[in-house]
Amino acid sequence: MELPTIAAPGVGEHADAVADAACHLYDTVAPWGPGAPGGWSRTAAEDAAEAIETTACALASVAPGAEVVLAPVHAALADLRRRLGLPPAELLAGDGLPAVPRTVGNPRRTRWVRARAVTAPSPRQPPSRTTS
Repeated sequence: MELPTIAAPGVGEHADAVADAACHLYDTVAPWGPGAPGGWSRTAAEDAAEAIETTACALASVAPGAEVVLAPVHAALADLRRRLGLPPAELLAGDGLPAVPRTVGNPRRTRWVRARAVTAPSPRQPPSRTTS
């Protein structure tokens, strides 16, 4: 299948913004190295995982069968969430796809509304730097 050269209104701009944000995130965390204190917080890791999950759900509509190709992304992120002690995103069916396809609204907005009702987000703290 060959994709058109012009996307629907807003699609190209949002995809470009996601790509830029991902590059900025990588540039921000890369100097810390894996497991270094201060690089990631629980909230930041959950937000990043959710961004990938939501992007994969959006990409699932790019072509017939794309959701099957992207199923391992959902499975890998579910495993990462378990390893990091994060809550699961959505229940997955036996084929690795979300059991209930997203049909209403933006899942991130819904999650933030629920989270704010329970507790206010804690302010992000810069990593402490010690000098010798």
